[in-house]
Amino acid sequence: MQKDDRVYIGHMLDTAKKAVLKIQGKKQEDCELDEDFCIVLAHYVQTFGEAARHVRPAYQSAHPNIPWEKIIGTRHKIVHDYLSWVLYSGNFHHLSQS
Repeated sequence: MQKDDRVYIGHMLDTAKKAVLKIQGKKQEDCELDEDFCIVLAHYVQTFGEAARHVRPAYQSAHPNIPWEKIIGTRHKIVHDYLSWVLYSGNFHHLSQS
């Protein structure tokens, strides 16, 4: 049974807010020097993208201002072990404001 899209959107927003708080005042070097910090950020990206992946296409089409394919594609990169500060630094803040 498909959950209501609002559940997934809520999960996305909660995850984005946590990530924004986690990266405040941080720089790329922090991710490179602190593996635990980097893993936490990867988890947030993965969780955010996984929730987005479950949002129905009709809802996604009704909200074209959200870059669904990019979000889901980023999740795939993280799941397949591609870690990058660029993925973390701007995406969550921007998307949590959408």
